[in-house]
Amino acid sequence: MAHSRDLKRLVRELLADNGWAARLPELDALPARRLIGPLFSLLLDPDEIVRWRAVAAFGRTVARMAESPPSERGPGEGLEAARVVLRQCLWRLNEESGGVGWGVPEALGETLFRHRRLAMEFHRVLASYVREPECGEGNCLDHVPLRRGVYWALGRLAQAHPDLLENEVPTLLAGLQEADGACRGLTAWTLGILGATAAATAAPALAALLADSAGVALYRDGALEQTTVGTLAAEALQRLAGSPGR
Repeated sequence: MAHSRDLKRLVRELLADNGWAARLPELDALPARRLIGPLFSLLLDPDEIVRWRAVAAFGRTVARMAESPPSERGPGEGLEAARVVLRQCLWRLNEESGGVGWGVPEALGETLFRHRRLAMEFHRVLASYVREPECGEGNCLDHVPLRRGVYWALGRLAQAHPDLLENEVPTLLAGLQEADGACRGLTAWTLGILGATAAATAAPALAALLADSAGVALYRDGALEQTTVGTLAAEALQRLAGSPGR
């Protein structure tokens, strides 16, 4: 079996391949616990698209770890092992960790997207990273790129489990007022995904952003696209207008 350094190289080669999505089953053939270290490292890769693909592979791997049946479970597998990995994510977002946690919110969001049980347990703490201190739990992140990651993670979570974010609409509405354009755009994208849950309160705030030309990099559907806050606000309004009950 490959050593850690060799395994990281193999995983990176796979993620850098144009056919990476079709090759993900190759990672499924490896013990999930052995992939966590390399994938954490690849969240810091110099190549942005490799970083995003590492996010996708991370979520897939941790969800697989959580779902491993007892009969096939080795050391470091199972739901509790997956919880431990997500607690490592939370630690990396803690100032006491000594690091910055680049890519960690996105990896956390991708995991919650893929696993309902973990999403039910960790969605509140994920949202707490962009709640203002006076109304949150003191977890609000100061680093703008990390906050962008949290807003993206909430959008990704909303794609699979929108009901878990019903109580976070006020948090997201506050996000539309962020000084950083990417944060505003990613929040608009998330509110559009939530649909009817956010329609009544979000529509006026989104309409106010239609002329906002700030650039936003958005990773969705396996590709990284360059768009603007105004475009995402318009897209969100269109989705809200088509939401059932509106």
